Parts: sequence; C-alpha cells; structure tokens
Amino acid sequence: MSESCCAVDVHTHVVPSSLPDPRADFGDIPWPSVTHTRPCHAEVIIRGKNYRSIEDGCWHVGRRVEQMTRMKVGVQVLSPMPELLSYWLAPEPARLLARHINETIADMVRAEPTRFHGLGMVPLQDISLAVNELEYLMRQLGLRGVEIATNINGVSLGDPSLDPFFAAAESLGATIFVHPLRPVGLDRLLGPASLEQVVAFPGETALCIASVITGGLLKRHPRLRLGFSHGGGSFAQVLSRLQHAWTLPTPMREAFEEPRATARRLFYDTLVYDHTTLKFLVDSFGLSQLMIGSDYPFAIMDTMPTERVAKLALSDAETAQLLYGNALRFLGLPSPDDRTARAP
Repeated sequence: MSESCCAVDVHTHVVPSSLPDPRADFGDIPWPSVTHTRPCHAEVIIRGKNYRSIEDGCWHVGRRVEQMTRMKVGVQVLSPMPELLSYWLAPEPARLLARHINETIADMVRAEPTRFHGLGMVPLQDISLAVNELEYLMRQLGLRGVEIATNINGVSLGDPSLDPFFAAAESLGATIFVHPLRPVGLDRLLGPASLEQVVAFPGETALCIASVITGGLLKRHPRLRLGFSHGGGSFAQVLSRLQHAWTLPTPMREAFEEPRATARRLFYDTLVYDHTTLKFLVDSFGLSQLMIGSDYPFAIMDTMPTERVAKLALSDAETAQLLYGNALRFLGLPSPDDRTARAP
C-alpha cells in the first residue's frame, strides 16, 4: 500500500452551506452569509460584498472525499475559513457563529470518521466565552482542538493576556492550528487584493511565531501543541537572525529561551509550493515538526501536496513521518504504528 494514500492534510478549510442570521437581534454587524449562485457554487457575503467565491467542496462531504482521493490524501483536518473566525464581532454573536461552525465541522467528521478530524473555532475576543466553547467542542463534539488567527484584534499570541485560553487548551490537550488573518503591512502592498495572501501572510505568520518565542508562551505552557500554516511564513529565514542575536551579550539572552530550540517544538505545514523551500524548512525546523498542508479547497491550494515530499528523497520511515506520523502527534492521536489511526 502506498504511504501517500495515508497522508494527513492538516490545512483544509470549511465553509458551511448556510449560516444563521442573527442580525434581527444584534443589528447591523458584519455577519457573514452564504449565497448559492449556481449548482455547486456559492459566494461568502460580508457587508453586502462578495468576500470569496467558493465551491461545494467547502461543505460537501462526498465531494471532499472524491477530491482527496485524486490528491492522494487519506485524511483531512477540517478547520474554518479564517475570515469566519470573526474576532471583530461582539462576543455573543461571535459565540453563536462559532457554535454553528463547530457543529457543522463535527457533523462532517461524524459522516466520514475515518477520513476527517476537526478543529473548531472560539470567540477569542472574550476569553471566558472562548474557554467555554473550547471545552464544549472538545468534550461534547469530539473535535481535536481549534484554529486561531495569528493575532486577536492586534494582540500577539505571545501576549500574557491570552494565557487563560492557552492554559485551558494545555489542560484539555487541545491541538491549535494558527492561520494568518488581517495581516500587518497591507498599506504597503501595490497590486491586486489577493497579494494579501501571497505576500502579507508570510510576514504576519513570522511576526506571530516570533511573539510566541520572545513572549515566552511555551515556557509558561510547555505542553501546548501549536502548528503554523504556510510553512511558518517567512519565519525560517527570521530564525537564524533571531538565534544569532540571542547569542550576543544583549538583553535578549535573559528575556527568552533559545529561539532555535523553541522553534523546533512548534509544528509547521508544508504549504510552500516548492520542494527546495520545503528542504530548507526540514533543515530549519527538523523533519519531526513538518506536516502535509494543502489549503484545500481554495484556488491557491497545492493540488498534489504529497508529490513535493517525494522529491525530498527521504527514507521510507522519514517519508511516513512527514506524510502522517507528525500530524498524528500534532493531533494527539496514537502513533503511526497503530494502523487503526490511519485511513484505509
């Protein structure tokens, strides 16, 4: 059996086929809606404008499984489309949106439990509500954890104000997948709006990881399982600079733990679209910290994520580790030696 058939894709997104509309209760808020434009196609509408055109792979279980087979992916980890995280909403409507999306993802996992694992979302603009929703989605819905953004309305993930949430995640054994959202520097981009994802996302992710390290998040919560999308953005290049600066007789040495050692405790997906860059990530972060990621089902996705792994010329054991072993560890699931943890 080809190991690629068992690949676990940790970076895939869900948009429900419909969303409730609470605006009668909450007034004019930037609440997302889904408008079906033609068979198998829809638009995500926010404030009367089309935020993104999507296809039914966003919500249709059968379509996802069919396309996963063509991509040589055995298991997908489902998480919300990042814009749906909606940290800019007031806490109560944000909680309602999170509950609907979490239950949608749980339903999809229940429909194909050997092909899907689920990560939900929580209203991190209110830490107490976020902790309550995290407990619900893990204990009641059976999801593995959550997707969160690289910043919470401008607050970096390494900021101690978020510690109560991370303490709860650590206690519950929650997996946390971090995705860029509302990146800094958009005012400096020249060209199409889609450059936000292509150019601004990598820098935003690098700033986020740096905050985790320099803010001492893993020192305070050493059992956290944090994974970063898009190969950690541009952080692999930042890491050598941060490591060098830390070795010098500056306040950095006393302020935080060794950057390279801390970076190698985090997880990263392989979504860099280039096997040479992927090799650089292996050298920077260690093979044990990388996991397959595709960004399914959006236009920018890598349609054959396992093929780039094949070009690395790894041993069979190393290939298996990258295709599924590391992802299972990230998800807190049994070791890859337990064949029941993998799709048939």
